[in-house]
Amino acid sequence: MRYRALIIAFLALCLSVLTACSEGPASATTVGTLTYDDIRGTGLANKCPQLEETGRGSIPLEPGKSYEIVELCLEPTNYFVKEEESGKRIQSDYVAGKPLTRYTTTLDQVRGLLSVNSAGQLTFTEEEGFDFQPITVQLPGGEQYPFLFTVKQLVATAADSAEGISRSTDFEGDYKVPSYRTSNFLDPKARGLTAGYSSAVALPPKADESELTKENIKRFVVGDGHISMQVAKVNSGTGEFAGTFVAEQPSDTDMGGKEPADVKVKGIFYGRVQEQ
Repeated sequence: MRYRALIIAFLALCLSVLTACSEGPASATTVGTLTYDDIRGTGLANKCPQLEETGRGSIPLEPGKSYEIVELCLEPTNYFVKEEESGKRIQSDYVAGKPLTRYTTTLDQVRGLLSVNSAGQLTFTEEEGFDFQPITVQLPGGEQYPFLFTVKQLVATAADSAEGISRSTDFEGDYKVPSYRTSNFLDPKARGLTAGYSSAVALPPKADESELTKENIKRFVVGDGHISMQVAKVNSGTGEFAGTFVAEQPSDTDMGGKEPADVKVKGIFYGRVQEQ
Protein backbone atom coordinates (compact mmCIF):
# COMPACT_ATOMS: atom_id res chain seq x y z
CA MET A 1 0.00 0.00 0.00
CA ARG A 2 2.81 2.38 0.89
CA TYR A 3 4.19 2.06 -2.65
CA ARG A 4 0.85 2.93 -4.27
CA ALA A 5 1.63 6.65 -4.53
CA LEU A 6 5.06 5.90 -5.97
CA ILE A 7 3.61 3.48 -8.51
CA ILE A 8 0.91 5.96 -9.55
CA ALA A 9 3.50 8.71 -10.01
CA PHE A 10 5.72 6.37 -12.05
CA LEU A 11 2.82 5.31 -14.28
CA ALA A 12 1.81 8.94 -14.81
CA LEU A 13 5.37 9.80 -15.85
CA CYS A 14 5.50 6.88 -18.30
CA LEU A 15 2.13 7.87 -19.77
CA SER A 16 3.26 11.45 -20.31
CA VAL A 17 6.47 10.28 -22.03
CA LEU A 18 4.57 7.90 -24.30
CA THR A 19 2.06 10.60 -25.19
CA ALA A 20 4.82 13.07 -26.07
CA CYS A 21 6.63 10.49 -28.20
CA SER A 22 3.47 9.46 -30.02
CA GLU A 23 2.82 13.02 -31.13
CA GLY A 24 5.99 13.01 -33.28
CA PRO A 25 6.96 16.05 -35.30
CA ALA A 26 4.52 18.90 -35.46
CA SER A 27 2.21 18.96 -38.46
CA ALA A 28 2.74 21.39 -41.30
CA THR A 29 0.02 23.65 -39.89
CA THR A 30 2.22 24.40 -36.86
CA VAL A 31 5.61 24.69 -38.55
CA GLY A 32 5.52 28.43 -37.90
CA THR A 33 5.72 27.80 -34.14
CA LEU A 34 8.85 25.64 -34.38
CA THR A 35 12.41 26.87 -34.03
CA TYR A 36 15.20 26.39 -36.55
CA ASP A 37 16.69 23.59 -34.47
CA ASP A 38 13.30 21.83 -34.40
CA ILE A 39 13.03 21.89 -38.19
CA ARG A 40 16.65 21.36 -39.27
CA GLY A 41 17.20 17.98 -40.89
CA THR A 42 13.57 16.85 -40.52
CA GLY A 43 12.28 17.79 -43.98
CA LEU A 44 9.44 19.84 -42.47
CA ALA A 45 10.68 22.96 -44.27
CA ASN A 46 9.82 21.19 -47.52
CA LYS A 47 6.19 20.67 -46.47
CA CYS A 48 3.30 22.95 -47.34
CA PRO A 49 0.76 23.93 -44.67
CA GLN A 50 -2.39 21.83 -44.67
CA LEU A 51 -6.00 22.75 -43.98
CA GLU A 52 -8.37 20.61 -41.97
CA GLU A 53 -11.45 19.31 -43.73
CA THR A 54 -13.99 22.11 -43.95
CA GLY A 55 -17.60 22.32 -45.01
CA ARG A 56 -18.91 24.18 -48.00
CA GLY A 57 -17.96 27.80 -48.13
CA SER A 58 -16.02 30.37 -50.10
CA ILE A 59 -13.65 33.29 -49.79
CA PRO A 60 -15.74 36.25 -51.03
CA LEU A 61 -14.08 38.60 -53.51
CA GLU A 62 -15.61 41.85 -54.74
CA PRO A 63 -14.95 43.18 -58.26
CA GLY A 64 -12.99 46.41 -58.21
CA LYS A 65 -11.13 45.68 -54.99
CA SER A 66 -7.45 44.81 -54.92
CA TYR A 67 -6.42 41.43 -53.56
CA GLU A 68 -3.28 39.34 -53.51
CA ILE A 69 -2.43 35.72 -52.92
CA VAL A 70 0.37 35.32 -50.39
CA GLU A 71 2.29 32.39 -48.92
CA LEU A 72 1.49 30.27 -51.96
CA CYS A 73 3.24 26.93 -51.52
CA LEU A 74 3.46 24.11 -54.06
CA GLU A 75 4.76 20.74 -52.85
CA PRO A 76 5.48 18.09 -55.52
CA THR A 77 4.51 14.54 -54.62
CA ASN A 78 4.76 12.66 -57.95
CA TYR A 79 6.98 13.05 -61.02
CA PHE A 80 6.54 11.74 -64.55
CA VAL A 81 8.71 12.01 -67.68
CA LYS A 82 7.42 11.43 -71.20
CA GLU A 83 9.53 8.85 -72.98
CA GLU A 84 9.70 8.80 -76.76
CA GLU A 85 8.20 6.03 -78.89
CA SER A 86 10.23 2.85 -78.87
CA GLY A 87 9.70 -0.82 -79.56
CA LYS A 88 6.02 -1.78 -79.61
CA ARG A 89 4.75 1.47 -78.13
CA ILE A 90 2.59 3.42 -80.54
CA GLN A 91 2.79 6.73 -78.72
CA SER A 92 4.88 8.41 -76.06
CA ASP A 93 3.97 7.61 -72.47
CA TYR A 94 4.60 9.32 -69.16
CA VAL A 95 6.74 7.13 -66.91
CA ALA A 96 6.80 7.62 -63.15
CA GLY A 97 10.17 8.55 -61.68
CA LYS A 98 11.64 9.14 -58.26
CA PRO A 99 13.30 12.39 -57.17
CA LEU A 100 17.00 12.36 -56.40
CA THR A 101 16.72 15.82 -54.84
CA ARG A 102 16.04 15.78 -51.10
CA TYR A 103 14.20 18.38 -49.01
CA THR A 104 14.48 21.19 -51.58
CA THR A 105 11.67 20.58 -54.04
CA THR A 106 8.90 22.86 -52.75
CA LEU A 107 8.10 26.37 -53.96
CA ASP A 108 7.20 28.64 -51.06
CA GLN A 109 6.27 32.21 -50.12
CA VAL A 110 5.10 32.89 -53.67
CA ARG A 111 2.85 35.91 -53.96
CA GLY A 112 1.10 37.95 -56.61
CA LEU A 113 -1.90 40.05 -57.55
CA LEU A 114 -5.40 38.56 -57.62
CA SER A 115 -7.93 40.51 -59.67
CA VAL A 116 -11.67 40.03 -60.18
CA ASN A 117 -13.48 41.36 -63.24
CA SER A 118 -17.16 42.20 -63.55
CA ALA A 119 -17.93 38.72 -64.91
CA GLY A 120 -16.46 37.08 -61.81
CA GLN A 121 -13.33 35.77 -63.52
CA LEU A 122 -10.29 35.55 -61.25
CA THR A 123 -6.77 36.24 -62.50
CA PHE A 124 -3.66 35.50 -60.46
CA THR A 125 -0.39 37.09 -61.62
CA GLU A 126 2.76 35.76 -59.93
CA GLU A 127 5.25 38.41 -58.85
CA GLU A 128 7.87 37.06 -56.45
CA GLY A 129 8.89 34.45 -53.92
CA PHE A 130 10.92 31.24 -53.79
CA ASP A 131 9.49 30.42 -57.20
CA PHE A 132 11.99 27.91 -58.61
CA GLN A 133 13.73 24.73 -57.48
CA PRO A 134 16.24 22.58 -59.42
CA ILE A 135 15.13 18.94 -59.28
CA THR A 136 16.49 15.73 -60.78
CA VAL A 137 14.23 12.74 -61.46
CA GLN A 138 15.40 9.21 -62.21
CA LEU A 139 13.32 6.74 -64.23
CA PRO A 140 13.26 2.96 -63.57
CA GLY A 141 15.77 2.39 -66.39
CA GLY A 142 18.31 4.66 -64.73
CA GLU A 143 17.89 7.72 -66.99
CA GLN A 144 18.16 10.98 -65.08
CA TYR A 145 16.30 14.16 -66.05
CA PRO A 146 17.18 17.46 -64.36
CA PHE A 147 14.62 20.26 -64.63
CA LEU A 148 13.81 23.60 -63.02
CA PHE A 149 10.45 23.34 -61.26
CA THR A 150 9.00 26.85 -61.27
CA VAL A 151 5.96 29.10 -61.68
CA LYS A 152 7.78 32.24 -62.81
CA GLN A 153 5.54 34.83 -64.47
CA LEU A 154 2.51 32.61 -63.97
CA VAL A 155 -0.79 34.08 -65.13
CA ALA A 156 -3.61 31.76 -64.05
CA THR A 157 -7.33 32.36 -64.45
CA ALA A 158 -10.43 30.82 -62.92
CA ALA A 159 -13.75 31.28 -64.70
CA ASP A 160 -17.25 31.20 -63.23
CA SER A 161 -16.07 32.29 -59.79
CA ALA A 162 -18.71 34.87 -58.96
CA GLU A 163 -18.81 33.66 -55.36
CA GLY A 164 -15.06 34.02 -54.95
CA ILE A 165 -12.69 31.14 -54.24
CA SER A 166 -14.58 27.97 -53.39
CA ARG A 167 -14.06 24.23 -53.57
CA SER A 168 -15.12 24.34 -57.23
CA THR A 169 -12.50 26.91 -58.25
CA ASP A 170 -9.85 25.78 -60.74
CA PHE A 171 -6.92 28.04 -61.59
CA GLU A 172 -5.21 27.32 -64.90
CA GLY A 173 -2.47 29.17 -66.73
CA ASP A 174 0.98 29.33 -68.31
CA TYR A 175 4.38 30.28 -66.92
CA LYS A 176 8.01 30.62 -68.02
CA VAL A 177 10.71 28.02 -67.37
CA PRO A 178 14.23 29.54 -67.29
CA SER A 179 17.33 27.57 -68.17
CA TYR A 180 18.39 24.96 -65.63
CA ARG A 181 22.00 26.12 -66.07
CA THR A 182 23.21 29.69 -65.55
CA SER A 183 25.35 31.66 -67.99
CA ASN A 184 28.59 30.96 -66.09
CA PHE A 185 28.15 27.19 -66.10
CA LEU A 186 30.88 25.22 -67.90
CA ASP A 187 30.24 21.81 -69.43
CA PRO A 188 32.76 18.92 -69.11
CA LYS A 189 34.73 20.35 -72.07
CA ALA A 190 34.89 23.83 -70.47
CA ARG A 191 32.38 25.37 -72.88
CA GLY A 192 29.98 28.00 -71.58
CA LEU A 193 27.73 30.91 -72.49
CA THR A 194 29.72 33.78 -70.98
CA ALA A 195 32.88 31.95 -69.88
CA GLY A 196 35.11 29.12 -71.03
CA TYR A 197 35.94 27.94 -74.54
CA SER A 198 33.80 28.39 -77.64
CA SER A 199 34.44 24.83 -78.79
CA ALA A 200 35.73 21.51 -77.53
CA VAL A 201 39.48 21.93 -76.98
CA ALA A 202 40.18 18.32 -77.89
CA LEU A 203 38.63 18.69 -81.36
CA PRO A 204 39.74 22.05 -82.81
CA PRO A 205 39.67 20.89 -86.49
CA LYS A 206 36.04 19.79 -86.11
CA ALA A 207 34.83 22.71 -84.02
CA ASP A 208 32.83 24.22 -86.88
CA GLU A 209 31.12 21.02 -88.00
CA SER A 210 27.34 21.15 -87.97
CA GLU A 211 26.84 18.23 -85.59
CA LEU A 212 28.82 20.05 -82.90
CA THR A 213 27.13 23.42 -83.32
CA LYS A 214 24.47 22.79 -80.68
CA GLU A 215 27.10 21.69 -78.18
CA ASN A 216 29.49 24.56 -78.90
CA ILE A 217 27.01 27.44 -79.04
CA LYS A 218 25.45 27.68 -75.57
CA ARG A 219 22.08 29.38 -75.21
CA PHE A 220 19.91 30.45 -72.27
CA VAL A 221 16.78 28.60 -73.34
CA VAL A 222 13.47 29.70 -71.79
CA GLY A 223 10.63 27.19 -72.06
CA ASP A 224 6.91 27.31 -71.43
CA GLY A 225 5.01 25.50 -68.70
CA HIS A 226 1.34 24.97 -67.90
CA ILE A 227 -0.27 24.40 -64.51
CA SER A 228 -3.74 23.52 -63.28
CA MET A 229 -4.66 24.02 -59.62
CA GLN A 230 -7.88 22.56 -58.22
CA VAL A 231 -9.05 24.04 -54.92
CA ALA A 232 -10.30 21.32 -52.55
CA LYS A 233 -10.38 23.03 -49.13
CA VAL A 234 -11.37 26.55 -48.11
CA ASN A 235 -11.35 28.41 -44.81
CA SER A 236 -13.48 31.49 -45.36
CA GLY A 237 -12.59 32.91 -41.95
CA THR A 238 -8.84 33.07 -42.54
CA GLY A 239 -8.80 33.36 -46.35
CA GLU A 240 -6.81 30.13 -46.69
CA PHE A 241 -7.32 27.60 -49.45
CA ALA A 242 -5.59 24.40 -50.52
CA GLY A 243 -5.84 21.67 -53.12
CA THR A 244 -3.92 19.74 -55.75
CA PHE A 245 -2.00 20.79 -58.85
CA VAL A 246 -0.67 19.30 -62.08
CA ALA A 247 2.17 21.08 -63.90
CA GLU A 248 3.70 20.23 -67.27
CA GLN A 249 6.98 21.76 -68.41
CA PRO A 250 10.22 20.95 -70.27
CA SER A 251 13.31 19.45 -68.70
CA ASP A 252 16.86 20.79 -68.95
CA THR A 253 18.29 21.38 -72.45
CA ASP A 254 21.94 21.53 -71.35
CA MET A 255 22.14 25.15 -72.57
CA GLY A 256 20.54 24.26 -75.90
CA GLY A 257 22.69 21.19 -76.52
CA LYS A 258 19.84 18.66 -76.43
CA GLU A 259 16.11 18.43 -76.85
CA PRO A 260 14.12 18.74 -73.61
CA ALA A 261 11.80 16.02 -72.34
CA ASP A 262 8.28 16.70 -71.16
CA VAL A 263 8.00 16.54 -67.38
CA LYS A 264 4.74 16.30 -65.43
CA VAL A 265 4.67 17.22 -61.73
CA LYS A 266 1.72 16.46 -59.44
CA GLY A 267 1.36 17.67 -55.88
CA ILE A 268 -0.50 19.74 -53.32
CA PHE A 269 -0.64 23.49 -52.76
CA TYR A 270 -1.64 26.03 -50.14
CA GLY A 271 -2.31 29.75 -50.31
CA ARG A 272 -3.94 32.66 -48.54
CA VAL A 273 -5.92 35.61 -49.90
CA GLN A 274 -5.66 39.05 -48.38
CA GLU A 275 -6.95 42.46 -49.37
CA GLN A 276 -4.33 45.02 -50.36
